[in-house]
Amino acid sequence: MKNLMAPRPLTFMVQKNQNPRSVEERDVVLANPGFGVNFTDHMVDVCWSEMGGWHRPRVQPYGPISLDPAAAVLHYGQEIFEGLKAFRHADGSIWSFRPEANGARLQRSARRMALPELPIDAFIDSLKQLVAVDGDWVPNAPETSLYLRPFMFAKEAFLGVRAAKKVNYYVIASPAGAYFTGGVAPVSIWVSTNYTRAGRGGTGAAKTGGNYASSLVAQQEAAEQGCAQVLFLDAEEGKYIEELGGMNVVLVKKDGTLVTPHSESILEGITRDSVLQLAEDRGHKIERRRVTLEEWREGVESGEITEMFACGTAAIITPIAMLKGASVEIGSADAAAGELTMSLREELTDIQYGRREDKHGWMMRLDA
Repeated sequence: MKNLMAPRPLTFMVQKNQNPRSVEERDVVLANPGFGVNFTDHMVDVCWSEMGGWHRPRVQPYGPISLDPAAAVLHYGQEIFEGLKAFRHADGSIWSFRPEANGARLQRSARRMALPELPIDAFIDSLKQLVAVDGDWVPNAPETSLYLRPFMFAKEAFLGVRAAKKVNYYVIASPAGAYFTGGVAPVSIWVSTNYTRAGRGGTGAAKTGGNYASSLVAQQEAAEQGCAQVLFLDAEEGKYIEELGGMNVVLVKKDGTLVTPHSESILEGITRDSVLQLAEDRGHKIERRRVTLEEWREGVESGEITEMFACGTAAIITPIAMLKGASVEIGSADAAAGELTMSLREELTDIQYGRREDKHGWMMRLDA
């Protein structure tokens, strides 16, 4: 969706929360933050209208959002979001990992969902503005971070089926603990044969809430089978690997080649692409192509596939022990995490936390 007015620089106004959590209350949260259950004292709010473009950018106290019952998002699901983290380095500085890539993906999602495209510099500025007032919420314990959730939705009160002419963009933040409290361990994955995540020409490549809503029933099925996640297959033939409910998949062959599924209905993973780049830096061959479930099965049984893992913002890299399904069993529940899998995870997290050289210039300081 294009603005009718030329974009202009955004100057954020800041309204401080007059009743922020006390230092003691914040310290209790940071000691055991969990994931997505506690939120900082402020949030970003930027308006958009068809005639006025992006306007009224501000940082304000965290709190409820007022919506008209006829707001388009409530009826037609015109919504997108992003997820990224702020990391505290040993010197106390606060950094984010490839935020410009998240900004670009938000723009791609906006195009698909007929929403306005927020300029990438405004996206990054919104993160910096929030960190400027809530930087004390970034934890410093090992493997912890401040999870940043930018999102945008149709706010216009109108029941006609068309793209909304009024939209709001927000950013909220939540301290995040270590994803694996007991250490990184391989997980079992349920292969869904009853449900698909997205089809050709659909919204699979956009980061929109509807994709996740449609995955929840399959995720419940996975949990009932003792699995941590669900793997979706393609909607047309039901034989090609797509992605998990919220993570991408990578297979490692015995010759060191890394293979990841490719299709127009898969969300482009920033973590996945970064991991593959690190592997390529080491001399590994990378293949982005269609992969059948049968190829995965035969590869594991023959020893051609030696490691398998999932990757995404929250968990970074998760080793996969086995796949289970109605007529599927690939791998073993007691399989150990692969050597390359864990080595790549260590390298990526070392870069994110400032413990290793950032050769690609991926890290961006947010508190400077």
